[in-house]
Amino acid sequence: MNVIATKIQDAVIIEPKVFGDQRGFFLETYQQQRYRELANIQLPLVQDNHSRSTKGVLRGLHFQKTKPQGKLVRVARGEVFNVIVDLRKHSPSFGQWQGVWLSEENYRQFWLPPGTANGFLVTSETADIEYKCTDFYDPKDEVCLLWNDPDIAIEWPAITPILSEKDTLGQRFKDLTA
Repeated sequence: MNVIATKIQDAVIIEPKVFGDQRGFFLETYQQQRYRELANIQLPLVQDNHSRSTKGVLRGLHFQKTKPQGKLVRVARGEVFNVIVDLRKHSPSFGQWQGVWLSEENYRQFWLPPGTANGFLVTSETADIEYKCTDFYDPKDEVCLLWNDPDIAIEWPAITPILSEKDTLGQRFKDLTA
C-alpha cells in the first residue's frame, strides 16, 4: 500500500494494493499490523459505519467534542469530495482543511485523526461511504462545524449542496474554538 502525507498533521491518504483481472478485483480495506506500521494508525477501530447519499448531498462537518473519533474513510460506490478540518488547538495544522477525492475507481482511503471535523459532498449519482471509527458514536457529543464557514474557506466543488437542517445550523470555527 502507498501512504501519502497531507497538510493536516497525522492525516494520510492510503492507496491499497488492488489485485484485479477480468473477473474483478480484491483489496484489503484494513489490516491492523500493516496500517499501524505504514499509516501510523495506532488506535483500535471499534465501530464500522455505512452511509448512502445521492448527488449533491453534503454531510458535515461533523465531530465529537469530548470523545473525538478517528475515522478510516473509503467509498465503496460512487465518488465524493471528502474534507477534514483540524480542530486540535496544539496541532501545527490547526484551523486548516484538506480535501481528498474518494471513489470506487481510485480505491483511496482517508485517515482522519481524532480531533478533526469530517464532511463530504457527493458528486456521483449515488455514493456509499464506509468508515471505521476509533470511538463509539454518541449523538449527545456530536457538534457540527458550518460547512461554508468563511474563516475556513473550503473550496467545495461547484455543486449547490443538499443539506440537513443540522448541517445548515453548523457553528462557526471562531465560536467553536474560542
